[in-house]
Amino acid sequence: MTHSTKNSLPPIPSGKKFDAIVVGSGISGGWSAKELCEKGMNVLLLERGRMIEHVSDYHTATMNPWDFSHRNQAMPLDELKKYPVQNRTGFTITEATHQHFVNDLDNPYVEEKPFDWIRGYHVGGKSLMWGRYSFRFSDLDFEANAREGIATDWPIRYKDIAPWYDYVEKFAGIAGDRDGLPHLPDGQFQPALPDNCVEAHLRKSVNGMFPDRRVISARAAHLTAPTKEQTSLGRAKCQFRNLCMRGCPYGAYFSTQSATLPAARQTKRLTVRPHSIVNSLIYDEKTGYATGVRVIDEQTHEWHEFKASIIFLNASALGSTFILMNSQSNRFPNGMDDSGQLGRNLMDHHFHVGATADYEHDLDKYYYGRHPAGLYIPRFRNLPGQANQPFKRGYGFEVYTNRENWDHAYHDEGFGADFKEKATHFGNWKITLDAFGECMPYEDNRVYLTTDVTDKWGQPVLKMDVHYRENETLMRKDAKEQAVQMLERAGFSNINGFDAQAHPGLSIHEMGTARMGTSPENSVFNKFNQHHLVKNVFCTDGASMTSSPCQNPSLTYMALSARAADYAVKALKRGEIKS
Repeated sequence: MTHSTKNSLPPIPSGKKFDAIVVGSGISGGWSAKELCEKGMNVLLLERGRMIEHVSDYHTATMNPWDFSHRNQAMPLDELKKYPVQNRTGFTITEATHQHFVNDLDNPYVEEKPFDWIRGYHVGGKSLMWGRYSFRFSDLDFEANAREGIATDWPIRYKDIAPWYDYVEKFAGIAGDRDGLPHLPDGQFQPALPDNCVEAHLRKSVNGMFPDRRVISARAAHLTAPTKEQTSLGRAKCQFRNLCMRGCPYGAYFSTQSATLPAARQTKRLTVRPHSIVNSLIYDEKTGYATGVRVIDEQTHEWHEFKASIIFLNASALGSTFILMNSQSNRFPNGMDDSGQLGRNLMDHHFHVGATADYEHDLDKYYYGRHPAGLYIPRFRNLPGQANQPFKRGYGFEVYTNRENWDHAYHDEGFGADFKEKATHFGNWKITLDAFGECMPYEDNRVYLTTDVTDKWGQPVLKMDVHYRENETLMRKDAKEQAVQMLERAGFSNINGFDAQAHPGLSIHEMGTARMGTSPENSVFNKFNQHHLVKNVFCTDGASMTSSPCQNPSLTYMALSARAADYAVKALKRGEIKS
């Protein structure tokens, strides 16, 4: 069986063997491909969606509101109906950005309980649309399960991953300050993004009034002082456009397209095949290894098999778990796992709780450009030495500011000097403190395969049975109260606490369902993100998370991917993995 060349897909003969296959091209998949290529491996990078090339395929990146048919204010109804789930975010499905999100009608799933599965199926995955906040985990996080005697222990500690955080931060480019917080370790930073006047006021006020907490600059994957390595890849300093979700033609924020893919391509060892839906892993009963992957061509529906010595699953937490669950054989009749944990412990940060307020000062001040990231208030509950709260773990606040009615001139009538003068007058400054809280690893928060519904290609789909519990409810109550209290003491007005009760999934930080652990009895993957039983299979995306620290997790995926790739290549060379 030979490969279809439709739409200029690489003419790869079905059955061809590579040194490594990477499934998924998002944040972790891009890193896996880059590292394996740079270590001498010939890599096939499989992406289930279309190709998006850097710059040339960011079709809306430089468009003005008046360039869109509906001024980017509305979507045609016949288009909008394709995104009933993706549109639950309330901000993603616009004329400028909808092309980066999946067609829900072609890619269904079943909700036993409400679960908002937000996805992007294209080369680059969600690395094109992510929020770019990049925080390290600490031993407070890695030791939490063991300390509390719940779930299973992480098989790593901070010292194991710290050098890899250094490594990926230097390459990716993270803007931030060194804040000296043991529970939020410092990293390799470029200069932080500057505060506006409201942010400066909040930082000074809260840091002066609350000795148990700190307001810091968000650590964001935006270049503020590009290195020679970064500029050699065609990347440039952030332009403060804040149109990031359209794709950045300057390569100023970290994405697969701007960073890891160009680096991998420089090795001449990378083959990218889009439109390649990985259905399952091929397991050899005699050797105990996975020999390759079964692929459905997204466009032609033809089946193919590609082979490799090493396979990295980076298809997103639930995408990788789907592949493992669908990889059934005589040895693994229920999917590639013996622990019983595959599909369990699904976590997502709970958020949309906090407070909003007005700032009625500094009305004669504004700032240049559009802020791509703001402030962050790291976790301040249940830290070492503190009195315990009625809930376990903690939350951090993302802080957003804006000027009320700043765009009124778009809609006002007039011209000349009077109109220009009127255009410079805005309303009050606005501020929002939005908490992101840790979700505990509940074994019965899980996903299943079901054939009650099938996708466009005849595959089973996932059924989601996930909900938040008492611990998350108590945490949210505290987060709302503390947000109100900080804004009150900092002198803001018109303060309103809120709790929007978002469902799991909406934070788009899915973690768990194929966790790392200390043995095949309690987990799917080991301390090197290597399958306990099928030694040439690795997973370094959100599926492998053992718990869900309240920090944004993407930086940890990057570090784990680089670390696992290093281990895999060395293990192959030592003969510990048979090629």
